[in-house]
This record gives sequence, structure tokens and C-alpha cells, in this order.
Amino acid sequence: MGNSFEDILARAKPREKVALICLRGDLAGEAERLQDELSRVSEEWEPDDLTSVHPAREVAEQLKTVLAQVREAQEPFTFRYIGDRAYSDLMAAHPSQNDQELFDNVTFPRALVAASCAQPKMTEEQVVDLFEIINEGEIKKLFDAAWDVHNSSDVVPFSLAASALLASLTDES
Repeated sequence: MGNSFEDILARAKPREKVALICLRGDLAGEAERLQDELSRVSEEWEPDDLTSVHPAREVAEQLKTVLAQVREAQEPFTFRYIGDRAYSDLMAAHPSQNDQELFDNVTFPRALVAASCAQPKMTEEQVVDLFEIINEGEIKKLFDAAWDVHNSSDVVPFSLAASALLASLTDES
């Protein structure tokens, strides 16, 4: 009739997710500074004559260069579901002192990132070292990816841009 449970289980693979983390906070800060400068220059500039070159052009070129450097400084971290028992054990090992929270907000994220990061492999101590360098936004991206492979049920998150592109590619009119 249908597939046996063994056939289904043989095809099953743990969920994975990749988080791109910028390892160069200095470049991210420079990109933000240039974006702010671009906005300021664009609002304040008034040409002296018809041959005046908009100063935003130079700032935009600098921003383009820095954004390329930021992309090069991004490192992919691949997270993989560790299984129900291992995940339950991990949560139990990091209980919250607050009855309103599921886990200890300091130790559990570090442990989950270390346990579920398939590439690069990291110990909890290495995660702590990394968290001392990258900012809270990048830490959140790592934890969110680790959390999502264990808790998200959506196969593909909705993307308006992707939906529109796919619709245009499959439109036969």
C-alpha cells in the first residue's frame, strides 16, 4: 500500500539552518556610519551650479566597498537538530530560576549553540569566547538559528519576494 515506517525513517534527515555571522564588527560599524553619512549628505546638499557633483556619490562608493568587505567577513554557521532526547536533556541541564522561563537565559543559549552547531564544531568554552567578540545581534542570530532547528515547524518561511519571483517564473501567460 504505502511506504513502511522503515522506508519513511530512512528518508528522514534532521533539520538544518545556516546563519551568516559577521566576524568584523568594526566593518559593520563603519557601514552604519557611512549609511548615516549618506543620509545626512543627501538631505543637506544643494548644488552650486550645474557641474556640481553630488557628495553622496563618493560616500556611496565607500559604502559599496565596505559592504563588500562585510560580506567577505561573514562566516556561515550550520546548525542541525540534535534529536528529541538530547534536546530535552540539554534543556533539563539548564533550568531557569524563574518559573516563567523555560531555561536559564545565560547558560542554555551557549549550550544549545555548541550542541547544535554542526559546522564549525564548537565547545561551550569556544562559544563563550566567540560571544565575547561578536555583538548581541550576531549572538541572537546564532541562538535563533539553533532554536529554529529544534522548534520551528515551517518548512519554508513565507517570503513575498520569493513568492513573486517564483510566480513570475512559473507564469505561462
